[in-house]
Amino acid sequence: MKKISYSKDVDALLIELSQEPIAYAEKNGQVILHYSPDDKLVLVEILDFRRFMSEDAVAALLAS
Repeated sequence: MKKISYSKDVDALLIELSQEPIAYAEKNGQVILHYSPDDKLVLVEILDFRRFMSEDAVAALLAS
């Protein structure tokens, strides 16, 4: 299951890879990686997303 959403309030793209509980996260620049207790990648957050993508690209990505 993969779910992609965009939060205008915080300008972040969220890519949910599973519904497992999140145990910890690691931040590397504008990306935050969230991991389950058994170290599986659960959620990817891309902060300041509009800085990297045009409005059209954001709309196209969220439409799929």
